[in-house]
Amino acid sequence: MRHVTSLRIGPTGFRVGSDWRAPIAQIEALYRDYPKPDDAIPDFNVRLFAARPWRRWIRPAVHLGGDFVIPDAAPLPLAQGLLAAEMAMNLQMALGQRRYLLLHASAVERDGRVLLMSGESGAGKSTLAALLMARGWRLMGDEFALVDPATGLIHGFPRLISLKNEAIGVMESALPDARWGPRLAGTPKGTIRHLVPDARAIAGMATAARAGLILFPAFGFGAAERAVQPSECFVRLTQASTNYVSLAEPGFDALTGLVRDTPAHAIDYPDTATAIALVERLWSQCG
Repeated sequence: MRHVTSLRIGPTGFRVGSDWRAPIAQIEALYRDYPKPDDAIPDFNVRLFAARPWRRWIRPAVHLGGDFVIPDAAPLPLAQGLLAAEMAMNLQMALGQRRYLLLHASAVERDGRVLLMSGESGAGKSTLAALLMARGWRLMGDEFALVDPATGLIHGFPRLISLKNEAIGVMESALPDARWGPRLAGTPKGTIRHLVPDARAIAGMATAARAGLILFPAFGFGAAERAVQPSECFVRLTQASTNYVSLAEPGFDALTGLVRDTPAHAIDYPDTATAIALVERLWSQCG
């Protein structure tokens, strides 16, 4: 690769190479406060490449590669090179992570306990995690939560927070002094802008903690909440994990322990103010 950088997010190190300088420059700028991989050895390699040499300059199209790939993944335009890099790092985690049980969930920590939020795309997990970060919670990640099968502790993965469409304006108002990536229009999910986690999230990303509450949020409904029984919670989280089957017995034991020891609720909300109020009330009840 012509242009290369490396970084560590939580316990996972990445080496990112690209045929173009622009995506690497954006990663280095936005992740400037992140450490390098331990012993300079990355866990995963990412490649952003042109399928044909001339596509580096003429209608450049960024293909996603690395240690693990999806062969038919569609390329992105060079203007969305940062998004391609983020997607490629997430892809390595989703397909290659074997040390931790990987949950597609946002995670924030307060008072030494973790709030996990899992749900379908559009449920508002990233927005709620970012809003809670703005209210003093420690962000542990908006994409993945990592459960250590040996200890049951949650490890953070505080990458850039990917905000979409209307959520961008909400967070720009909530965090006027935050650092942001470029506004990326016309992506497969609309307009995306990446928010850099605050200094506390980056400084504390090596600190694991035990789960205190699991929430399954759903946006666009009247305010409501209900308790989720461990059996239902278990099924939902198996569906939210990309490596539960691959981990076999350790994955089963880790997930069983998580749902047995952690209260879970489903919440519906029509706006973020209602969601934050529900979160704070449920959090206080489980303390």
